[in-house]
Amino acid sequence: MQKKRWKFKETPQDNLVLALADSLNISTSLASILVSRGITNFFEAKSYFRPSLESLHDPFLMDGMAEASFRVINAITGNEKICVYGDYDVDGTCSASLMYLFLKELGANVETYIPNRITEGYGISLASIDYLKEKGIKLIISVDCGITAVEEIDHANTYGIDTIVCDHHQPKDILPNAFAILDPIKPGCKYPFKHLSGAGVAFKLARAVGSRIGNKEMALKYLDLVALAGAADIVPLIDENRILVKEGLELINTNPRPGIRALIRAAKMEPGNLTAGQIVFTIAPRINAVGRLGDASRAVELFTTEDPQKAEELAMVLEDENLQRRKIDEMTFSHAVSLVEQNCDLDTEYGLVLHDENWHPGVIGIVASRLVEKFHKPSIMLTTIDGIAKGSARSVPGFNIYEALQACDDLLLQFGGHEAAAGLAVEIDKIDEFKRRFNAVLKQNLTENDILPEIQIDAKIHFSEITPKFVRILNQFSPFGPGNLRPVFMSENVTLVHQPRLVGTNHLSATLKQTSPAIYGNGSPYERDKEKVFDAIGFNLGSYVDAIDKEKNLIDIVYTIEISPANGTKFKDGKLYPQIRIKDILVKERIPT
Repeated sequence: MQKKRWKFKETPQDNLVLALADSLNISTSLASILVSRGITNFFEAKSYFRPSLESLHDPFLMDGMAEASFRVINAITGNEKICVYGDYDVDGTCSASLMYLFLKELGANVETYIPNRITEGYGISLASIDYLKEKGIKLIISVDCGITAVEEIDHANTYGIDTIVCDHHQPKDILPNAFAILDPIKPGCKYPFKHLSGAGVAFKLARAVGSRIGNKEMALKYLDLVALAGAADIVPLIDENRILVKEGLELINTNPRPGIRALIRAAKMEPGNLTAGQIVFTIAPRINAVGRLGDASRAVELFTTEDPQKAEELAMVLEDENLQRRKIDEMTFSHAVSLVEQNCDLDTEYGLVLHDENWHPGVIGIVASRLVEKFHKPSIMLTTIDGIAKGSARSVPGFNIYEALQACDDLLLQFGGHEAAAGLAVEIDKIDEFKRRFNAVLKQNLTENDILPEIQIDAKIHFSEITPKFVRILNQFSPFGPGNLRPVFMSENVTLVHQPRLVGTNHLSATLKQTSPAIYGNGSPYERDKEKVFDAIGFNLGSYVDAIDKEKNLIDIVYTIEISPANGTKFKDGKLYPQIRIKDILVKERIPT
């Protein structure tokens, strides 16, 4: 029994691997992983392992930055009313909080506006422009939205309201007539890094304004918000993002602002060793929940308060909202799975398009992601809002769902997003036609390999290689995320110390060992232990508990090595003994000796 296809990544050239291993004094396995990630010499490795703020790109390389930063300073000195217009997710609320706090520190007359997901929907709306005009707003700075708001920004222009767009989403053919547009992926922008989060773009504007007034370091105190947004928005953790998230995590772990500290404690954790992964799976859902079920401005209030008691109260609001969100999420997921099993032909349909008028709009994006995980097909979840089917699309790795929607744009009322995730709206009577067209596009562009679950393996290793030094170096690969995933290893002919057991709902717990081959017994650079023994956990692999007999079977495993204390690392005699997190198992019969 083997649940997924195992595929080794392309093996780098031996001469590069050996040279890098020698120059860094590391194992060839680790050197091979570095080379496969584009790191081929000592200096590139130094930059990778020691990402520095000095390596950040000049914000003025971004098209429109000179105009935008000048306009912000004029608004501040002229005491114009500024509105920071955000989005209701983690990236949007972090972006809005960052920009608000930065402008407030400069003495600006500034407020924030976060649209209600359910009543207003995503992005800038005509009604919100009317509201801001009545409040006397003269400058709107949109963060994590605005790149497609052509009509809305034209409407603002008629009121004499200038707009600066700070976005990272895909623009459409026509750009809005804004005072300035900051978006590294807009046509003609020569900014060297194209994968910033919305908060990353907002940070760049803050950095540029700071530079203009002679204090370019001023924005650095807000990197904690950039790190939250970057980790949660699943942007590639390479180049600038790697630096921003690593530095921001350092702030979160050493000196978290009151709101972030309260949120961490509400999740029953403590700052100190939080990772990007823990932000994605524990912190981000709590921030998202408050916008999914209600008013996301409470997240901005949490991030911007200096009052620890108020922060604790707001964090508990987010905690309660998240608990409610999880209940709705579970009910919606169960219903969606039943619809798939009853109505979809999984052999012929390359993508899933589901609609139910009663689904909560705040959770369908999460459920779409869970459907992708379960069925490994691009998935779209739609609910009914004001007589229109609106929802979220999520893709499988490597397939651009935004382009797939673009191929169906004549059937859609609106859509927007990026390669991995998008939002859309379609008339209810056109859902079936859209489903057929969407599947035709997928069939034309997806291969069978694209929809077959696959595990990419970085290296095959023996347990003997997992030494304290190996673990220490592996830890320096972090922060982990898209573009810089936690390395995946494969080991063969592993034995079980005890019969595996079931823990939780469907998880496998085991203790594994591997007898060292002769090569490791004499003269090896690795430890000369006869056996290496590790605790292991396999989430959602409970079906293997009854399929493995420790006396009769050997197993091949694909796994990652968890090296954070919060994830099971044990310290003994000054050495690290990490936990193995199994991703998949191949059960084999023992060969009698």
